[in-house]
Amino acid sequence: MSSVAHEFVLGGIYMPPLLVDAILGLAASSVTTLLLNRYRLSRFIAYPPLASLALTVIYTILIGTFFIKV
Repeated sequence: MSSVAHEFVLGGIYMPPLLVDAILGLAASSVTTLLLNRYRLSRFIAYPPLASLALTVIYTILIGTFFIKV
């Protein structure tokens, strides 16, 4: 049996693993951005929306590599 996730079922709706990765990556990026804003560390970032997008991509890749195995 393969340990690779082929699809996830949520309420009868089939979702590809990359979509689940992207949703979790976006959630982790939102939490990180919220913490950066709360502790005023986002003032050291030149263009915060681009940094948030980069964090989303990085988290999506990490979650897909280590947790969901896309």
